[in-house]
Amino acid sequence: MPAPRLGAWLGLAALLVGIDQASKWFVLAHMRPGETLYVAPFWNWVLTFNAGAAFSFLSDAGGWQRWLFTALAFAISGWIVHMLRRHAADVRLALALTLIMAGALGNVIDRIRFGAVVDFIQWHAAGFYWPAFNVADSAITVGAVLLALDQLLPRRDRVS
Repeated sequence: MPAPRLGAWLGLAALLVGIDQASKWFVLAHMRPGETLYVAPFWNWVLTFNAGAAFSFLSDAGGWQRWLFTALAFAISGWIVHMLRRHAADVRLALALTLIMAGALGNVIDRIRFGAVVDFIQWHAAGFYWPAFNVADSAITVGAVLLALDQLLPRRDRVS
């Protein structure tokens, strides 16, 4: 089987951004901000807007953070495209980078459109509520975990 090329990784990123945006469109069309819908004993949907980064970091900074996080996401995405050109055949690394880029760009679309990121997935257990997140955040998280594993797991082509 031929190794994936840059276009395949960019196509996957576009698909993931589309899924992220479609999920947010659905939630925005069916929920009001702050509304909570029960899904399962550990899972709610709650529509929130996060003007900051992960865990609402800098969410009350006055608005400048919107453009900082947008510029940062574009810069990281540019670097990821550069890395994907060089490492498109390295499936583990390329998948991790693609997930991170797709998540970053999915959230950038929200920052540009709404001035904040649309979050709606809320997990909870024993009275503890994880901060709301979205599909893009999930892609970034899975990508980061895969990137860490890629660095830790042995490779046939790496010299010890």
